[in-house]
Amino acid sequence: MEDKIKLFAISNQMAERSLDYVERDLKIDLGRNVHLSEEKDDEYYPQFQHLIRVEAREMAVHYELFYCLEVSIRKMINEKLLSEPGEDWWEKADIPDQTRKNVKDNIQREIDSAFTQRSENELDYTTFGELGEIVRKNWEKFGDLFNSQKGFNRVMNSLNLLRGPIAHCSPLAEDEIVRLKLTVRDWFRLME
Repeated sequence: MEDKIKLFAISNQMAERSLDYVERDLKIDLGRNVHLSEEKDDEYYPQFQHLIRVEAREMAVHYELFYCLEVSIRKMINEKLLSEPGEDWWEKADIPDQTRKNVKDNIQREIDSAFTQRSENELDYTTFGELGEIVRKNWEKFGDLFNSQKGFNRVMNSLNLLRGPIAHCSPLAEDEIVRLKLTVRDWFRLME
């Protein structure tokens, strides 16, 4: 009996793997991942074209990677500037005037929309490019985290360019997927 159970389990695994290949190669979802299906909006999601849904699924992994990276960069900047100059670092740190203005405008736009404010932290209202400017203007506080200011500038510029298609719902070309992975690797190398 035990052999039959083992054979059944192995057969099931082989069938599952074959179905994984079918789904991947034909870019279809057979609904086998119930926990993933439950997270989708069953009311609206099926109304979108199949190819758009496939593209969204392919881009999701890149969005998730960039989301984690950007949130960790924001957290790092916030923590570093909280340690010096302190609690009211936004007022004390060297923040470009244009960035301060943009943040103030973004906060006001959110208030005027009557939406829930995303944060009480001004840093959360900056663009990704402005994050790099804040670090550059306060390099004396960040120089101990990164092994090269030129390297930091290059990596932040590359990340900002790669962020565009991800943030604005355009598919990444295969070369740009490779470039994203290499640039994220470069980011971590900067902090070695």
